[in-house]
Amino acid sequence: MTSTFTVHDASGYEKLMGRWSQKLAPLFIDFAGISAGEKILDVGCGTGSLTFALLKAADLKEITAIDYSPVFVAETIRRSTDPRIKVEQGDACALAFDDGAFDRALALLVLHFVTDAGMAVAEMRRVVRPGGIVAASVWDHLGGMPGMRMMVDTVAALGEAGRQFRARYCFQPMMRPGEMKATFIEQGLLQVSETQLMIRMDYSNFDDYWSPIAAGEGPFGKFLSSLDAPDRARAEAAVREAYQAGQPDGPRSFANVAWACRGIAP
Repeated sequence: MTSTFTVHDASGYEKLMGRWSQKLAPLFIDFAGISAGEKILDVGCGTGSLTFALLKAADLKEITAIDYSPVFVAETIRRSTDPRIKVEQGDACALAFDDGAFDRALALLVLHFVTDAGMAVAEMRRVVRPGGIVAASVWDHLGGMPGMRMMVDTVAALGEAGRQFRARYCFQPMMRPGEMKATFIEQGLLQVSETQLMIRMDYSNFDDYWSPIAAGEGPFGKFLSSLDAPDRARAEAAVREAYQAGQPDGPRSFANVAWACRGIAP
């Protein structure tokens, strides 16, 4: 089951999202829980934001990190220096592990890019031992990311293509209140709880905000790349105006909320 997330370059992803997932990872670990000596599966590891944060949080026995993207797998392997970390290419909807192989299966900012998120949750539950933990988080694109909504609302005002992109972006899987919790319950997980985690995304200037998008990274970068040159220039000018909001270019800070869900494997 392919991922719908577009990635061209690991450094571009870091500027687009990796630096923010690094800030979110410790909050997610606190919510998901972790204990020394455990075997953890990191589903959709990206460039290793959660993987490396886990090692700092507890003296774990082993972390297996998987991602569908070979770009992400190669980058996580390159960054990894701890023998307890194993990195593999893998499909969240068809995990290549035995039943009950892990103490916890965690997914940070992944399930909204999986076309069958329910299947991914079912697979995470399968590979966790009875009494083990399944936990995941996703951004709240509709109501919890004003910095990104500023971008998509701006292009939506420019034409039909932007409006169609906004509809897709704001209603990806697992983003509505209670949706991820309901999916966890449907897949048989017990004592399911859902919460919100918040960080701030701080940009030094418009270029810091825009450059990974212009390079084609992520959903918005993919959309921008689909436009012809005049429409791309028009979109950039409009988003720049929205970012600056009538003030000189420079630092901006945006609150960002992620849904997080946790359940126990029966």
